Amino acid sequence: MAHDATIGRATEPAVAAEDASRQFRLDNEVLAFRFAATVSHRAGSAPFERLVSPERMRLWMLATGLDLTRDVSSKELATAIALREAIYRAGSAIARAVVPSASDVDIINTAAAAGRPVARLVEQKSRWMLDPRHPVTDALAVIAADAIAVLGTSAAGRVKTCEGVDCAGLFLDTSRGGNRRWCSMNTCGNKAKKSRMARH
Repeated sequence: MAHDATIGRATEPAVAAEDASRQFRLDNEVLAFRFAATVSHRAGSAPFERLVSPERMRLWMLATGLDLTRDVSSKELATAIALREAIYRAGSAIARAVVPSASDVDIINTAAAAGRPVARLVEQKSRWMLDPRHPVTDALAVIAADAIAVLGTSAAGRVKTCEGVDCAGLFLDTSRGGNRRWCSMNTCGNKAKKSRMARH
């Protein structure tokens, strides 16, 4: 599938920040892959876009613990989506044992180098401190660095795309046997189980 195809847009609800975590798939343990999952049903005929506005992107960041402290511009949203798609294409290539394109690698590396986020220990939890002048740049640097930490290490051999119907989402197979098939057992895995039961 060509990932630059038109992507269906979700209806944008008026949602309070505290409900942000209910609007997105946040069950992927890899932050960069969680970001890639803001488009779902990638293998189907109508991929579903969740970052339909700058405000939706800010909500996703908030839900993942990256508080931007200010609104997101349309230009910043476009930059974020370009990074997201580069991560997805690079991850998908690696899952197929193919070398990612130089352009996608450049997008990821550029985003990682552009920000200066600072990791701090706050109440025994890791928190990213983002520059209030450039919070989006810093947040994207965190995501890009996370992608590099997976795609550029031995962990890359465990990157897979979900076998769920229409999904094709990225995930890191940390199972002992290396035989995990779905991005999440609670979503795609459950659907596959119900489908098998319905056939019998």
